[in-house]
Amino acid sequence: MKDVTLRSKLIAMNFLQFAVWGAYLICMGRYLGSLGLGDKIGIFYSIQGIVSIFMPALMGIVADRWISAQRLLGLCHLIAGGAMIILSVVAYSMGANPSFSVLFPIYTLSVAFYMPTLALSNSVAYTALEQAGADIVKAFPPIRVFGTIGFIASMLAVDLLGFQESPMQFQVSGILGVVLFVYSFFLPHCPTAPHGEKKSLSEALGLRAFSLFRDPKMAMFFIFSMLLGINLQITNGFANPYLASFGELDAYKGAFGVEHSNILISLSQISETLCILLIPFLLKRLGIKRVMLIAMICWVLRFALLGAGNPGGGVWLFVLSMIVYGMAFDFFNVSGSLFVDRETDSSIRSSAQGLFMLMTNGIGATIGTLGAQWVVNYFVKSEHDAVARVAGWSMSWYAFALFALVVMILFWILFRYDGDRVKNKT
Repeated sequence: MKDVTLRSKLIAMNFLQFAVWGAYLICMGRYLGSLGLGDKIGIFYSIQGIVSIFMPALMGIVADRWISAQRLLGLCHLIAGGAMIILSVVAYSMGANPSFSVLFPIYTLSVAFYMPTLALSNSVAYTALEQAGADIVKAFPPIRVFGTIGFIASMLAVDLLGFQESPMQFQVSGILGVVLFVYSFFLPHCPTAPHGEKKSLSEALGLRAFSLFRDPKMAMFFIFSMLLGINLQITNGFANPYLASFGELDAYKGAFGVEHSNILISLSQISETLCILLIPFLLKRLGIKRVMLIAMICWVLRFALLGAGNPGGGVWLFVLSMIVYGMAFDFFNVSGSLFVDRETDSSIRSSAQGLFMLMTNGIGATIGTLGAQWVVNYFVKSEHDAVARVAGWSMSWYAFALFALVVMILFWILFRYDGDRVKNKT
């Protein structure tokens, strides 16, 4: 009974953790575009990558030394959620004439304290399961999947409530964050590290892992991790405003994909949930490098299918794009993490995993969103005709697909890895 209660608590925590994010992450770009801030979408999304470079490590130091992880998780959500509520109120007061210089700092404050909670929530779950004597490898994935379910549920709620082009999406996110702050008082206690076990600043920031760049194979892997990370946030920021642009054309006004783009895009998260189940099967039969290559091929398809589709007769191409997203996102993240685990010494493994996340979700994602904004501005924002803007969007997606194709070919040629072959022989 006690084990069931613990799992239920952790399931609820993961559900709320990602519901906070799902309320705005996919539709914020559409809202900004409706306010005439379409040329600032990349800046809003890039800040997630920028704060991910240092904030999780800093909050990790605090959790290790001074404040227990579950308390810090709640405190971060209180600050992030409060800032989101303030953002929604300020945005409402500005109406149709928003000020980027006012909205962006408030949003940045919220994101700066939300991003560390992704690691803190994992830390709370790992510690609680370990204290309960559970096998973390087996027990955590079924709990974590409820995070994706929470993300999807939040996306659907915002869509059905008509908040995709409203600052109410920030209100929903903020309220959920405050709820998680209150809920954190009911989570299992996670003690801070004893005095003798505290990490040094360089260890906490993962700086030791940079020594891995001396190994050509690892250096090549981390460079490609950064290049692949460029793809990660592009569709989060720009897919929804792209679908909304079809609403300017008479042929697509009222189309489901235009009016309920969040629901359509949520197929990506559903695919992500299901595709992760394929990974053990594929890794065993194909090996790490081939699974990574499949992920890169799927990124090419993800972007190309978006460029070729439309909300009418071509909506099936959009659906295919959402389906392949699960493989594109999951396959590289999981196989890449496994590669790092297999190829690094145990004394530096945690730092190496942090470096992997830094290169993908930090540096790569930041470059990707800013670069994508430049591409969209070039092909879309320079056009004054609705038909030309939609065509410009298609060209943007084809440009992203071409980039992903080049990365995939270079990875196939340049990245040499015989670890799977050696393992199979033994």
